[in-house]
Amino acid sequence: MPARLHFPDSAAASDLVTFASRASKLGAESRIRLQAAGGTIAMTTAILSPKGLLDATPTILAMRAIPVDADLVCDFVVAASDLVADADDSNQVVLPENSVTAAWAGIAPPRAGWESSEPIAASVIAARAQWGIAAVSDAMPQDAGEDIVHGVRASIWGVADAELAGLPLGVAFAAFTMGFIAGDELAQLRRAPSWQRLTLSRGHVLVRVPKHSGLTPVRATGSR
Repeated sequence: MPARLHFPDSAAASDLVTFASRASKLGAESRIRLQAAGGTIAMTTAILSPKGLLDATPTILAMRAIPVDADLVCDFVVAASDLVADADDSNQVVLPENSVTAAWAGIAPPRAGWESSEPIAASVIAARAQWGIAAVSDAMPQDAGEDIVHGVRASIWGVADAELAGLPLGVAFAAFTMGFIAGDELAQLRRAPSWQRLTLSRGHVLVRVPKHSGLTPVRATGSR
């Protein structure tokens, strides 16, 4: 029998299934990292991430935390489409038999050292997300392959946006598509070395921009 996650109520179980459903709509390869301890489970999915060491695409993660069985301690990654509600118990979610891997799951934001920055209105975030969705739709060729889709999305969602305090436009897309925007609120922006975090009442969006040092100068060897 497949393993199950036990939640204190059906609302929490439904929350995880909804998060997984939204993530799975972003692509067939969508993954969710599940980290649980102390009665809380954090759900994280990558909205955008680099492909390979030379890809300068930022890593944009959507994260939401909900209550779970207090005895549960775990940290693994599953395919978003494989998380389903338990038909016999509304307080449970059925886990797939096998976990998967995700390169972005190997990086973690710092736990301390965050500095507050100017908040951003949720209405601005929603508007920028809708603009970006239209821009991606206009730029995407018909029958585009996986690499082309990634390139188009990265060229729009990965670009720093002035209306988002310099955050990549994909931050707005993450907040909008994952259902984090709830009415008129101010999203709190915090920054740490190599990381930025946007916090709304329904979840967080984290950003990490890769740094490439490039090739070092060639040094002459031997006698001159």
